[in-house]
Amino acid sequence: MKYVVMVSHGEFAPGLHSAVKMMTGDREDVLSTSLKDGMSADEFASNFAELVKDFKADDQVILLADILSGSPFTNALNVLDQKGLLQNTLVIAGMNMPLAITAVLMKDNFDNVQDLKDTLLSEGRTGLTDFTVASDDDDEDL
Repeated sequence: MKYVVMVSHGEFAPGLHSAVKMMTGDREDVLSTSLKDGMSADEFASNFAELVKDFKADDQVILLADILSGSPFTNALNVLDQKGLLQNTLVIAGMNMPLAITAVLMKDNFDNVQDLKDTLLSEGRTGLTDFTVASDDDDEDL
């Protein structure tokens, strides 16, 4: 199976997971956990290990993290390495909604990991858009 796993500080990963679920439905191949305020890195690692305990050696993982090199990022990688899954893991830091939705919906459409990675990064970057509201001085209905 190919999993999408989201990790973060605070409630970001569970919140993003909830929003993604609204768009893609409830799926057993999408998981999340977070480093909550006051939680130690060891507690997070234990929670993450429990989350991925049923992953098999031939499973693939798309790990989405809030920031590069943060505690959730590094501890998740350590747990996946201990399980022998690191070589089957695509890791992306700086997750957002477009990236996460694309990962969930498109992950099984790519045989080539590089093509999947390029698509996910492109969607994540495209999701960051400067939106400017044009002013229409003649319109009184604002």
